[in-house]
Amino acid sequence: MTSIGGGKPMKDDRIQIKGTKDGINAKIYIDKFSSFNEMLEALLSKLSSGKSFYKGSTINIISNLKSFSEVEIEKLKDLLFEEIQIKDCTFEELTAEKNENKIFNGVYEGKTKFIKKTIRGGQLVKYHGNIVIIGDINNGAEVYAGGNIIVLGSIKGHVYAGVGGNRKAIVSAINLQPEILQIADILTRAPEDGVKPSYPELAKIKGDTIVVEPYLPKKYI
Repeated sequence: MTSIGGGKPMKDDRIQIKGTKDGINAKIYIDKFSSFNEMLEALLSKLSSGKSFYKGSTINIISNLKSFSEVEIEKLKDLLFEEIQIKDCTFEELTAEKNENKIFNGVYEGKTKFIKKTIRGGQLVKYHGNIVIIGDINNGAEVYAGGNIIVLGSIKGHVYAGVGGNRKAIVSAINLQPEILQIADILTRAPEDGVKPSYPELAKIKGDTIVVEPYLPKKYI
């Protein structure tokens, strides 16, 4: 599967830069890179855009340090000193993400990812929280969310809400015609008759079944 493409470059979350009172934290998910050099290029690119801000600061590298050799660590430090002109470089072991494997409970509030484009066939989107898409999910596309999936358009691909076991999650769209729809551990498919209602719909779990209801009050339909 490919990532969301077209238009502006997709945000690269493999490296996260955050300012602190002691300097700069650079959290690097090294396992998401194909090589050390690829990671190094991405890090320098991210830091170069704010070089004037990072210059003279202390950068704390947070990563899986077991994946680095001593030579690679020295190379990383040398380039940061030369290219970004930092004052100091420290290293910290990246601990396991506390909430990575827990059920996401913030289906009414909480972390939400907004995507302002159509998800095309063959593309894959995953997010631990809620996902709101201003566009469509085309046939062959896959979207996974730990919480709700709300689409201001059509769902025709595969959608998986409540990933991790959250049965309170919902899926809603103006045109809800998914190839596959799953909430938590319950899966369903689009009816073969292909009848398309003229109103938005919402899918949720009732008992041990996924039910689809009008999103708007009946008086407006």
